[in-house]
Amino acid sequence: MKKLVGKKILFVITKSNWGGAQRYVYDLATSFKKIGNEVEVAFGQEGMLVTKLRTAQIKTIPIQSMGRDISLFADIKSFFDLLKLFHREKPNIVHLNSSKAGGVGALAARIARVPLIIFTAHGWPFWEPRNFISRGLIYFFSWLTAILAHKVIVVSNYDLNVARKMPFIAHKTFLIYNGIDLHLPLGSGDSIRNSFPEGVHITGTVGELTRNKNQIALIEEARKNSDMYVAIVGEGEDRIFLNKKIGEYGLAERVKLFGFMSASEVLRGFDVFALPSLKEGLPYVLLEAKAAGLPIVANRVGGVSEILDTKDINEFSLERMVQKTVALYCS
Repeated sequence: MKKLVGKKILFVITKSNWGGAQRYVYDLATSFKKIGNEVEVAFGQEGMLVTKLRTAQIKTIPIQSMGRDISLFADIKSFFDLLKLFHREKPNIVHLNSSKAGGVGALAARIARVPLIIFTAHGWPFWEPRNFISRGLIYFFSWLTAILAHKVIVVSNYDLNVARKMPFIAHKTFLIYNGIDLHLPLGSGDSIRNSFPEGVHITGTVGELTRNKNQIALIEEARKNSDMYVAIVGEGEDRIFLNKKIGEYGLAERVKLFGFMSASEVLRGFDVFALPSLKEGLPYVLLEAKAAGLPIVANRVGGVSEILDTKDINEFSLERMVQKTVALYCS
C-alpha cells in the first residue's frame, strides 16, 4: 500500500446528517488521521457527522452559507467562504462530496491553487426524478465540477459508465467501491421484533426518509397485502408524509417508523431487507444487509445490481476502499 503521511486533507460536504456520503467522509477522515495526516472537514449543515467527527477529535469547520437548496446569493457567498477557507488552511488535498459542495468547491479550490482536488460522485444527481430542464442543468454543473476536479471518484461501475460518456472526464474518473467493516458485530434486533406480533414476517428498510429512498412504496405494498409487516428505520424530511399515509391507510399496527437507528442494531430484526430507492450510488446499508446474509428485495438502480450480483463481499471492505483511495491520492 502506498503511504499517505503528513498531508493536510480537507473534506467538504454540504449536509452533515448521517447518510451514505457522510459515512464515507467519516470513514476516510478517521482512517487518514490514523495513518498520520492532518484532517479537517468543512460542512454546510450541522448534524450527526459533525458530532462523530468531534468525538474522533477531527477539526470541523462550519460554512453557514452552504445549503442544499439552490440559492444564487447563498451559492455565491459559499464560493467566497470556501475560497477564503482554502487560502487560510492551505490544504494539500481538497476532497469534495455532494453536488453543491462539489460545484462551488471545485471552482474555489482551482482559484486557490489547491494541489489536488478530488470529487466523489455518490451517484450522479441528474438521475433524480425532476423535470427535463432541471436535469439538464444538473447534468451540466455535474460535468463542470468533474472538469474542474483533478480526479473524480465514482462508487459504482454503473456511474463509471455514465462518466465515460461525459466529454473530457473519462481519463480522470476512477471506480472505488464504498466499503464496510465486514467484522462489525450485529445487535439482536429485539427493538424491531418486540414492536410486532410474535411470529410475523417482517420486511425492513433502513435509510433517510426522502423521496429518493421511496419508503412510500413499502407502505403502498402493505396496504395491498394484509399479511405484510414493515419496519422503516431512519429520519428525514418525509417523516410527516409517511406517518400521515400510515394513519390514512389504517396501517399503524403493521407499518412502523422507528426513527434513526444503526443498521447493525436492527438488521437481525428483519426477515427480509427491502430497498425501494429510486436513485442510489452504492448504498452502505445494502452492503450490510448482504454481509448479514439477509434475503434482499431491491430496485436495481445505480450500483445496487453490483452488490446483489457480487460473489465476493470482500470487494466491498473498508480496508480496500481506504487502500484504493490512498493509491489515487498518491498517483
